Amino acid sequence: MLRKTLLVLAIASSLVACGKDSAKAPGQGKDNKPTQLTVAPEDVLTIQSDSISSGPVVTGSIQPERRADLRAEVSAIVLQVLKENGEPVKRGDVLVRLDETSIRDTLTSAEDAQRAASLALEQANRQLERLKTLTASGMTSAKALDDAEMARNNALSELSGARSRVATARQQLARTTVRAPFDGIVSERKVSNGDTANIGKELVKVIDPTSMRFEGAVSADSVSTVKVGQKVNFRVNGYGEQQFAGIVKRIDPAANPVTRQVEVLVGFADKAQPRVAGLYAEGRVDASSSDALTLPESALVRVGDNNHTWRIKDKTLSKVALVVGARDPRTGNVEIKQGLATGDIVLRSPTSNLKDGQKVDMPAARVASASAPAQGK
Repeated sequence: MLRKTLLVLAIASSLVACGKDSAKAPGQGKDNKPTQLTVAPEDVLTIQSDSISSGPVVTGSIQPERRADLRAEVSAIVLQVLKENGEPVKRGDVLVRLDETSIRDTLTSAEDAQRAASLALEQANRQLERLKTLTASGMTSAKALDDAEMARNNALSELSGARSRVATARQQLARTTVRAPFDGIVSERKVSNGDTANIGKELVKVIDPTSMRFEGAVSADSVSTVKVGQKVNFRVNGYGEQQFAGIVKRIDPAANPVTRQVEVLVGFADKAQPRVAGLYAEGRVDASSSDALTLPESALVRVGDNNHTWRIKDKTLSKVALVVGARDPRTGNVEIKQGLATGDIVLRSPTSNLKDGQKVDMPAARVASASAPAQGK
């Protein structure tokens, strides 16, 4: 019985102690006073004036400037496709071979006709020269000479037509071999061995991955603020938060009749660019800029429609209400219209257990100079 009584008393004492400890608010010490907050130099930042850019939103996709949609120029059977999707090619590399049997037969027939026309022309020229000699000596009539000249002209015409048919057949024969028009990669293979390729049928697509550009569109309401040469900052789907820089190269003179948007071509400002075509991209044109106080979103605390941050002044922490403006899409910083001044020190990433009036200990950062020699005693 005594053991049970002692156990009950121990439990009651423990509950009373826990109640006293839980009565203390977070961040407070004895007598309900806020505990001192120790922050490192990397935990704070100094408010400075920065340039904020604004302009219309531009959306679109990444596309290569150099691209070729290779199509069949003759009707033939596909014999061989030598390149697959994603394979690199050099200018002149064979991509597709078409059946050349019928075209080669046509070429052979045209060459035979050309040789026959050439022989007929030689014979007509010899006959004409013979009649000219006979006419000069009065041994033949003028009509016979006229007939010989007409025969020579007809033979010359036949030879010209035969040469044209040979050239056409040779050109058709060359078109049975489809070659890469420039250095690049095969982006899409459209046919397989044994397919029938009629004139105009898509065979393969080749792109130059080093010629990527941002083909976007802006609203017609804001196109008047977009100028050639303006900077564009945008993100590309698949590249996370990486920012790409571009420059407006061309503005389409006509709006799309369906979307009522205006196409804008944006070239990459540096060599950092995606190597995959067709990726979605979205950004903003730097149509105008202004200087303003800015604050990273990590230092901003939002509670409903209200915003505040925590400022450190005279080693004391204070909660400061803010009036914020636009967000800079390039840096993610928010414009501060009211509440802070240049040089104010605020917490970079405030937590939820901070107290207004809390004392702050900021140890001075120890900076070591690599060029300063060690001093002896």
